[in-house]
Amino acid sequence: MIDRNLVLRSLSIVPALQAALALGILSAPPVFSQAPAAPAPTQPDNLQHPQTSPNLTVDRDPVSSPDAANPTASSGQVQRGKDGAFTLHVDVNEVLLDITVVDEKGHPVVDLKRSDFRIFEDNVPQETSSFTHQDQPVSMGILIDNSGSMLDKRSAVNAAAMQLITESNPKDAAFVVNFNEHAYLDQGLTVDRVALNRGLSHFDSRGTTALYDAVAASADELAHHATERKQLLLIITDGADNASHLTLRDAIRRVQGLGGPVVYTIGLLYDADRNEVQKAHDDLESLSSETGGLAYFPRSIDQVSEIASEVARDVRNQYSLGFRSTKPATFAGYRSIRVEAYSKNHKNLIVRTRRGYYAQPGKQKLTQTAGDPSTNK
Repeated sequence: MIDRNLVLRSLSIVPALQAALALGILSAPPVFSQAPAAPAPTQPDNLQHPQTSPNLTVDRDPVSSPDAANPTASSGQVQRGKDGAFTLHVDVNEVLLDITVVDEKGHPVVDLKRSDFRIFEDNVPQETSSFTHQDQPVSMGILIDNSGSMLDKRSAVNAAAMQLITESNPKDAAFVVNFNEHAYLDQGLTVDRVALNRGLSHFDSRGTTALYDAVAASADELAHHATERKQLLLIITDGADNASHLTLRDAIRRVQGLGGPVVYTIGLLYDADRNEVQKAHDDLESLSSETGGLAYFPRSIDQVSEIASEVARDVRNQYSLGFRSTKPATFAGYRSIRVEAYSKNHKNLIVRTRRGYYAQPGKQKLTQTAGDPSTNK
């Protein structure tokens, strides 16, 4: 455990709220005191040492979600230039969906074709514009409850998180957030497993649980720093939110407003207070189901590692489907999504993907330059 005064920085919820207001997905923010802006510290090149993360107290407009990208070489790919910078070319008129398909026994179905899928936006059929089924790298955030009740669970939880990282695509980049009433970015986005393990060890389990704030701020972190189109958040907690400024709906809208990421949750509720078990269960189910992820509720801490392996398999076996909406781009607001799959080789297929997104009118093309996660420059 460490002194929280040594934490690299706290994830600020204020930028996330201001950006959400700009997108029109939150009606009014709670009142916060804005931390004074500070210059971003220099980041070291050597990833064998802890990285100093960029300052989040400075308000920044969110970039359009990489989740709207085309997975072809000309659009939706992060391409490295001669100067070492990565340029992400995004066709924001295409909506890209990461889709998991399982059979009625929960086994992954990996032999489907493009013609086996049906996409609906606001119940209107859409034509599939792109299709891939391959193990694609992801940018992920690992969010772990750092409240007092988690103290005796952290060793097993940290080991499970490292198992997820180890069994994921070797090119995946991740960051680590430990949260109680505040969310701390204890390791910025990196592919270095040693640094990620170090970030997981930066905990001092005490205080309350501001889950919704941590989710919103972490989605904002991905929007600004992810270099892969495919994004996810893994949340591990043992209780209900009792300290956030945001509501559950605010957090979900924040994720949907940025076009991603998929949220997986692990609720360690087997020994939770009976008065908060149902609320915690429902919250985690909502966060996952609305974004295309899955909520897990193990009966003991011993099952967490097995769940981590299942999440890794799930992510590495997803389909990616793109479509261009038949609705005019000038129509802003929330649009619901439904995807169905049919195959003569399988019965009763279950499809998971995000349930909707917020359209942003007036945007035709976006080029985003980002640092290399392998050097964190």
